[in-house]
Amino acid sequence: MRHLKGKWGSAFQVGAVYVGTVVGAGFATGREIVEFFTQHGLYGLFGIIISGFLFMWIGAKMMIISQRIGANSYKEFIEYLFGKKIGTIVNTLMLLVLLGVTSVMLSGAGAVFHEQLGLPNMVGIIITIFLTIGVMVFGVKGLFGVNLFVVPIMVLFSLILASKVLLDADYPVLGTFSSNEGWQWLISPFIYSAFNLAMSLAVLVPLAKEVNDEAVVKWGGIIGGAVLCLILITSHISLSSLPNVELYEIPMAEVMRSLLYSFHWLYVIVIYGEIFTSVIGDVFGLQRQLETTIKVPKLVLVTGILGVSFLISLFGYSSLISLLYPIFGYMSLAILILLLIPDGLIRNQHKGR
Repeated sequence: MRHLKGKWGSAFQVGAVYVGTVVGAGFATGREIVEFFTQHGLYGLFGIIISGFLFMWIGAKMMIISQRIGANSYKEFIEYLFGKKIGTIVNTLMLLVLLGVTSVMLSGAGAVFHEQLGLPNMVGIIITIFLTIGVMVFGVKGLFGVNLFVVPIMVLFSLILASKVLLDADYPVLGTFSSNEGWQWLISPFIYSAFNLAMSLAVLVPLAKEVNDEAVVKWGGIIGGAVLCLILITSHISLSSLPNVELYEIPMAEVMRSLLYSFHWLYVIVIYGEIFTSVIGDVFGLQRQLETTIKVPKLVLVTGILGVSFLISLFGYSSLISLLYPIFGYMSLAILILLLIPDGLIRNQHKGR
């Protein structure tokens, strides 16, 4: 029984890291959810269910494959899927985008300190860098610890808001079916899932290696995917209560202001927590890839990654990210398509290269 409890405890830890990796600032602001789901009304709910299924199935499959091939980083996983030549190109793009996303997240942390606390952006960025180094010293244990704190708060927060909307609303909360909708709502969940699953590779691949138990990573992927689906549904319900939701840059802030203003500081903590977990997840993945080619102590490598990200964040890297994201989106779809192929066919393709 103790062994069983240990396995389930580990699976929930893996699930928490999975959720913390996928859920970045886009979830907290609600902008991504509006873009991919809420603007489609009731169709968006079906899109979320498709995404939830993909998060559970493909998330678990990525970690199982990683374990079976003994991948230390996403670099080896990508080469397994695409072959050495194409894999090298894809890995270079992954490296650039992960560095870019880390830089943008650092800028986001600075913005939270500036807008919500009235402190200079630089204070937030520097505090986040030192906290990240502190967490990375503890490796996977540090990653587990932060996510086990932030993810339950985030789930609780989304449940409270959605419950408030459902109890108070006297109208169709999730909107209606539109005859002019087209097929965009059906394409959106695949693009959304592909992008987020590809981003999570940086953490999930080395995490699977560290855990070294196929049953744990399988159920961790399923649990994490199910929680992501729950957060998407509850956020979708909350956002659907906001008139003209597409017009807001940070729609969840408007929902919070109108429904639960007293929870404002909790919301700030959740936003920062999500940004912080994204930073440590990206740095963890980058460190695991680079340590295979750059032979320096881990702390030096982590500090170097954060140093480069810090410099990029000062130059407003978001414009470059906007150029890389479309390319990364197509690459992510290619990864998703390959992962939808049965395992045996992937292995045969790999042998044939």
